[in-house]
Amino acid sequence: MGKDDETKKWHVYSASSPAKNSNNSNVYTLEMCMTGLDKDKASMFYKNESSFMIDNSGIRKILPQSQICNFEFEPCGYSMNSVEDEAISTIHVTPEDGFSYASFEAVGYDFTTMDLSLLVSRVLTCFEAKQFSVAIHSSIAQKSYYKGLCVELDDYGCRETTMESLGEERGTVMYQRFEKLGRYFGSPRSTLKCEWSSNSSCTSEDDKEEGT
Repeated sequence: MGKDDETKKWHVYSASSPAKNSNNSNVYTLEMCMTGLDKDKASMFYKNESSFMIDNSGIRKILPQSQICNFEFEPCGYSMNSVEDEAISTIHVTPEDGFSYASFEAVGYDFTTMDLSLLVSRVLTCFEAKQFSVAIHSSIAQKSYYKGLCVELDDYGCRETTMESLGEERGTVMYQRFEKLGRYFGSPRSTLKCEWSSNSSCTSEDDKEEGT
């Protein structure tokens, strides 16, 4: 998934077998990939005698009710797994300058009732990535776009959004790609309105006025 002229794409591999004893409940999976981490934020993931990465980075505040098991790597890097009722989440961080990367994944939360944009914003507060993507898989195929699954942020511009059906038994994937506004990509006041559609992209109101 992604534009033909983009070097970064989201690859989806799908397989399934007939469901047995299914209760037809929808299971959502969120996968978030972040690159170009802020240097100060990334420095929190270098191990030292007084380091306590989970608190210093703000990770503890992402899902405050979850139970976390985490590991600080030597000399740098971080990994954690968490459990909250029937939901789970995980984070992995590579903080080295030049190829810094962080990922956040969550399964089992109901993103139709949870504030998805707030959750993503909490994650970004820990890393302040220059670019990131969000892919949400719903186990039950959705025939139309649902606004509650669209991330909207003030400090990031949506560069692309796509929804693809994987088939009745494989569900639907919704994908968005963002870049940081301000010093990197324009005015923080810019507004980018996104709509889900197959092979669609996001355009700003300014682009429409200029005819681009």
